[in-house]
Amino acid sequence: MPPVSLTIASPTNIAVIKYWGKRNSKLNLPINSSVSVTLNQQDLRTVTTVCASRDFGKDRLWLNGKEEDVSGNKRVQAVFKEVRAYAGDLFDLKSGHLLVKRSEWPEMKVHVISTNNFPTAAGLASSAAGYAALTFALAQLFAVPKTVNLSTIARQGSGSACRSLAGGFVAWDMGSKDDGSDSSARQVAPASHWPELQVLILVVSDSKKTVSSTAGMDISVDTSLLLAHRAAQIVPERLKQMESAYLAKDFAAVANLAMQDSNQFHATCLDTFPPIFYLNDVSRAIIGFVHAFNDACGEVRLGYTFDAGPNAVLLVLKEHITQALGAILHYFPPRAGCDVGYVNRADLYASARATALPDGLESLYPLTPMPSAVRYVYHSDVGPGAMIVDDDESLADASGMPKVISASESNKTCVSSNVPAPLRSLQVRVLSTAAISVAFLFGMAVLRTAHK
Repeated sequence: MPPVSLTIASPTNIAVIKYWGKRNSKLNLPINSSVSVTLNQQDLRTVTTVCASRDFGKDRLWLNGKEEDVSGNKRVQAVFKEVRAYAGDLFDLKSGHLLVKRSEWPEMKVHVISTNNFPTAAGLASSAAGYAALTFALAQLFAVPKTVNLSTIARQGSGSACRSLAGGFVAWDMGSKDDGSDSSARQVAPASHWPELQVLILVVSDSKKTVSSTAGMDISVDTSLLLAHRAAQIVPERLKQMESAYLAKDFAAVANLAMQDSNQFHATCLDTFPPIFYLNDVSRAIIGFVHAFNDACGEVRLGYTFDAGPNAVLLVLKEHITQALGAILHYFPPRAGCDVGYVNRADLYASARATALPDGLESLYPLTPMPSAVRYVYHSDVGPGAMIVDDDESLADASGMPKVISASESNKTCVSSNVPAPLRSLQVRVLSTAAISVAFLFGMAVLRTAHK
């Protein structure tokens, strides 16, 4: 019997009120709740094919073409174990024939083949997309009942993954139970609620972080007094304000809250001992640019947030996207002759280049343009959650092994240096997809006052 298989796609999400720190590392239970925007899968997604067969000798996983050892990966094993515990009878969706009985699943091993079309471990929530994809794909293949809350399983792989199962605006409620059964995701608003909200991701670095999020959280929990104060005293009220602002489509409030929370998150990283530096000089230049841009416009038209990495996620309304990108291209252009592929939408790039800067911006922000400081720019918007995709997107061959995908290595031009490999693959049709120090000092002042 050939392997049974299916393929799914899962989005990444960008937290606008962030979680940092765990009260239970084994179950990935956070010390505070969080909320995020799910990004459109046309721009940023993980595609995962799962296959199951009695002929497979062991569970195996390939990520971006490279096999990973899952035998000692506790997070992957936790997802495997939880999904298998809920397995049901699998029926063919078209014919209705029974393919696998519930009692047969223990005899079968799985092959998981996954690829991202954005950088892994660079602070763009690739683990969230990856573990959401793994959980959703396995749950569909193993016929897990729809009554099972998959977000509590995905959370055990990567905490933020629970927010990538649903689309739109999604909260992760921290819960209070020791077993984590109430620590799960909740959709605040669907993707259709605010289609005018857009996102620009400025990729400053696509290299892996020197300090992983997991390690960083552990050190912060152990050493940062500011982190404990933030989780208990700041985040709960900020979450209420953010959810209300998003439902009201109050862009200025959403942007300001996102910026304040991002600054405070990175302040806790500085308060960690030894300190953790996820932002770099380019990140700080982008922060300064955003505030100057808003001052020049006389209103809040841009907001920023940075996860555990140097890459900026900028929030902007559709009506201001061209003006905002034009200003970004002025201060953070590609190097000369390397503009092809710098932005993932050529039409938007062309329009933005022809757009004038807001009056007064250059005097408010007299920064010399920094060519190549930003490697490339993604434009996206709010999108749906994890979903099953057509079989023609399968990453596996008939035997359940990864298909061989080879992109031409002959193109060594500027496109290759600007655009990540998955997007270069899209261009050649291989794939089918398309002010921190101040915040720190202020936070510590608040903390000292609270302890007096």
